[in-house]
Amino acid sequence: MYILGISCYYHDASAALLKDGKIVAAAQEERFTRKKHDINFPINSIKYLLESQKITIKDIDYVGFYEKPFLKFERVLFQHISSFPSSLKTFISSTPSWVNERLRIIKILKKEIKYKGDVLFIPHHLAHAANFFISPFKQAAILTVDGVGEWTTTAYGKGKENKIELMKEIKFPSSLGLLYSTITAYLGFTVNNSEYKVMGLSPYGNMSKTNPYYEKIKKIIDIKEDGSFRMDMSYFKYHYSDRMPSQKLCMLLDGRVRKPESEITQRHKDIAAALQMITEEILTKILIHIRKETKQKNIVLGGGVALNSVYNGKILKNTGFKNVWSQPDPGDGGTSIGVASYIYHAVFNKKRNFVLTDAYLGPGYSEEEIKKFLDTNNIKYSRFKDDKELVKTCVDLILNNNVIGWFHGRMEWGPRALGNRSILSNPCNPEMKEILNLKVKHREKFRPFAPVVCIDDALKYFDCDKPIPLPTDFMLLVYPIKKRFHKMIPSVTHVDGSGRLQTIRKFQNPLYYSLIKEFGKLSRVPILINTSFNIRGEPIVCSPYDAYKCMMGTGIDYLIIDKFLIKRSDNLGDEWDSEKYAKD
Repeated sequence: MYILGISCYYHDASAALLKDGKIVAAAQEERFTRKKHDINFPINSIKYLLESQKITIKDIDYVGFYEKPFLKFERVLFQHISSFPSSLKTFISSTPSWVNERLRIIKILKKEIKYKGDVLFIPHHLAHAANFFISPFKQAAILTVDGVGEWTTTAYGKGKENKIELMKEIKFPSSLGLLYSTITAYLGFTVNNSEYKVMGLSPYGNMSKTNPYYEKIKKIIDIKEDGSFRMDMSYFKYHYSDRMPSQKLCMLLDGRVRKPESEITQRHKDIAAALQMITEEILTKILIHIRKETKQKNIVLGGGVALNSVYNGKILKNTGFKNVWSQPDPGDGGTSIGVASYIYHAVFNKKRNFVLTDAYLGPGYSEEEIKKFLDTNNIKYSRFKDDKELVKTCVDLILNNNVIGWFHGRMEWGPRALGNRSILSNPCNPEMKEILNLKVKHREKFRPFAPVVCIDDALKYFDCDKPIPLPTDFMLLVYPIKKRFHKMIPSVTHVDGSGRLQTIRKFQNPLYYSLIKEFGKLSRVPILINTSFNIRGEPIVCSPYDAYKCMMGTGIDYLIIDKFLIKRSDNLGDEWDSEKYAKD
């Protein structure tokens, strides 16, 4: 049985293919169109899925969509009518997309991919909760937190075998995700893109309750002991406008919305810190309550707020749960996997037979395809005779402080580069963070870089939970770096002494694992910087062309793509200035 899951028309459009209960391929549309957070119908992703399995649309038994569009439209109508006439402009501007796209999914499927079978519409937070079905747990509590689905913004419940029960929910307009996005917008960053920047900025602020903005932000949200909350909507505009902070919020926070790219002051840093503290406080209360209500030892996370890796690393210490899990993309992009899994297991009552152990679900390219691309475009390169030579050469280059574009195997699923579409460099060089931020990524100086470490070395360098939670493989948890190593790996040690680590297991990616181990033998530190292979505002690279173009527009020194080594300075004439295009 083939089930195609689809998510689109809000942000991070994606598609996933499930075969007899197993996820065999999945991809975000942005990787093909090169349009960050592309919302459009994922036609390119679907074509890839079908080609990867050598099937046609006629082989698809069911299509699942990640929400109920008419129920969502009911909420949109309600919020605009409730806020009329203030909402009139936004309602008029948004109506065409509802009429032409969101309410016509079945017709669009027939038109775009000639699909004539059954389409099943699954509630948005059930699609998030269905992360449980690809988790390693036979039973677990489930928490989903995001901006908003149809009406729900937060939900919890439990899963057992192939069943899920959502027990309680919080509804729009009160939303922890939208609170975080509102402050993101206030701080001059892009909503549905840069919330992680606010998370990364927060340690530069006052992370204690003496922070004056802690009490100020708490004034706008009534938090109960079980973590349920209600927001004072006079501080917000998102329920009737295309803008989020109200004038009242600006007055509360002592100034206007920060202009993008303008100076980030200590006030901005303190606001970010206060927001992160309050978010953590609410989530902790919710999770403690869920633990008592469900009496489960395992917790599965879903929804965009599950990308708050700083908090994820604190869950087991603070809530009573023993194990935590999330898929690599717990946000809306991940709901295409969720909806397909929900249909197979919960709707058709099929037994579970699959656990997602790695994120390599996207397109891959053969050695022949890569060589043809290089030769056709007259790119100068050399070829490694074997993997041993490849690893030795790459390690020597990194030790000499070169920046490496690393392109191997199938592209990662989700927003994190996990060793197949990565930029790798030396964490021991104290200047490497600045080099990467300014010359390669063209991004803000305050943003940290992630360390990647083999699973068997992680506990030596990081104060992780024991056993180390599986989502560290997907770079979803931040942990303290042990103090004695701060000066040894300065370019992956954040201002608060933490790192958003990726752990890697040999069976997941043997070549990547061997590279890290070999670097450790020579440097005595088995850790590399791993950051996504892209520039700011661009999706992670997908194809050999994307990788080569990215290198030639940045300060990346070498590209190792499959068995081939390409030196940037050998291909001068193809270079271009990416910095002016590096915008969110």
